[in-house]
Amino acid sequence: MSEPKPPSPPERKRLSLSKPAAKAAPPARRGGAAGRPSDRPPAGQYPAPAPRPTGGIRSTLQSQAQQRAPAPVSATREAGLIRLNKRMADLGLCSRREADEWIARGWVKVNGQPADMGQPVAPDCQVEVLPQAQHQQEARVTILLHKPVGYVSGLPEDGHESAAVLISPRSHWADDRSPRRFEAWHTRGLAPAGRLDIDSTGLLVMTQDGRVARTLIGEDSGIEKEYLVRVHYIGDGPDAHPNAPLVTQNVQAALPPAQLARLRHGLSLDGQPLKPAQVDWQNPEQLRFVLTEGKKRQIRRMCEQVGLHVVGLKRIRIGKVVLGNLPVGQWRYLGATERF
Repeated sequence: MSEPKPPSPPERKRLSLSKPAAKAAPPARRGGAAGRPSDRPPAGQYPAPAPRPTGGIRSTLQSQAQQRAPAPVSATREAGLIRLNKRMADLGLCSRREADEWIARGWVKVNGQPADMGQPVAPDCQVEVLPQAQHQQEARVTILLHKPVGYVSGLPEDGHESAAVLISPRSHWADDRSPRRFEAWHTRGLAPAGRLDIDSTGLLVMTQDGRVARTLIGEDSGIEKEYLVRVHYIGDGPDAHPNAPLVTQNVQAALPPAQLARLRHGLSLDGQPLKPAQVDWQNPEQLRFVLTEGKKRQIRRMCEQVGLHVVGLKRIRIGKVVLGNLPVGQWRYLGATERF
């Protein structure tokens, strides 16, 4: 049987006039089987077309990205919310970087629900960290190194090696009381928590634990750091006469008391006033500094402003952790009961 021919245009017109539109049989799909109804909806039932954007494809993509993006930080703050990673850091659970890693792994819940990356939360929300994250954190190590002069704290620079190269089984202090045994992965992700310049020696903390790093170098850190500083006196600070005599012995007698007072409070660096410091004579040629901040080469630059030249600098304490008898160039693990 041959397929019936579609009605000619005049016949279509007559059909639409002679029968109600609702009862008219839909035309067969072009190229389909005879008598097969069309998937196309009847006339008048198409959805209204979406308005075409006027800014082109780039404008469209930007608009879609803005719809997917989280609420602006200002709007979040106005609502009294903070980002989840900051909230976790404020609670002392981990660093922000660790928080993002745990959230991505599904190890964090907020009010009983799995957390999302970048999620804003209320200050009173309940944050739960799953045991997987806690086990990972407990395995991370913190190392105390007696850094020698000539090594930089961070990445190698100007031909000088990083202090991290000293972390090996050969330089592990024999008197370390920690039950940990050195493993190669203990050096992965190990970063200095604070600087100690190339010309200085003493206690350097290197850690894999974001909590330790935040405690020592976070924005709100007030951890004390104690130094022994051997000095010479050149007089009148930066304005000293080139031929002024250099005092190398009994410097305590040569330094005016007013200059010692300025070291304690009253100096500025990089246009910012320094926090009060504890500065006292340890012996006639050596000062003891206790600082709660750590600007670049801070003690050396402070001394220059009062006419002192640093000839030796050693850090002996960070918070409650002391350098003690740890030999130069050797390291030990932070003990399980030690806290900064």
